[in-house]
Amino acid sequence: MSLLPRTLRLDASDQVVFTRAAEPGEWAVPGGFAFWDEDPATLAGKRRQEFRAGFLGLASFGWSTLVEVAEASPAEREAALTSLAAHIQAEYGAPDAAAARAAAAEEIAFAESLCTHPPGTVLALSRTVEEGAVRERFRTLHRREGPPPVFAIEEAGEEAPERPDLTSLGSGAR
Repeated sequence: MSLLPRTLRLDASDQVVFTRAAEPGEWAVPGGFAFWDEDPATLAGKRRQEFRAGFLGLASFGWSTLVEVAEASPAEREAALTSLAAHIQAEYGAPDAAAARAAAAEEIAFAESLCTHPPGTVLALSRTVEEGAVRERFRTLHRREGPPPVFAIEEAGEEAPERPDLTSLGSGAR
């Protein structure tokens, strides 16, 4: 068994901020190579968000804001490597299958190097340009122990949400 990043979706935001959101549970890599032929200063909208905070899912080749460290069997690791190699050859012009596989193996090895934490640890990514070079920073997110937060985001059903009259609250009117 090896440890690899696996896409995680806590809410619907990835489906809004990315051109294509990865499905939950896909093996993933940081995917910085996807921006090699682009000038980060010219990126806008969803493409800019993909650059700034996206991990690349290896089934849909969509993007995910968060990944979790997960155990991958040798067969799952090989399938992820094969999928990425085919993608690199088809989409990024690797000269042959051997070169694509070598590039994919390097990206998978880098992804594995991020997974030094216990399975279930959540990872986030931040890409920036500093002094003309792309810099990737990774951080771990830990679950808080104790009561749930005071505020939470919930999806509204078909009912319209209640809208309190905030102006009347200060006047004592109800």
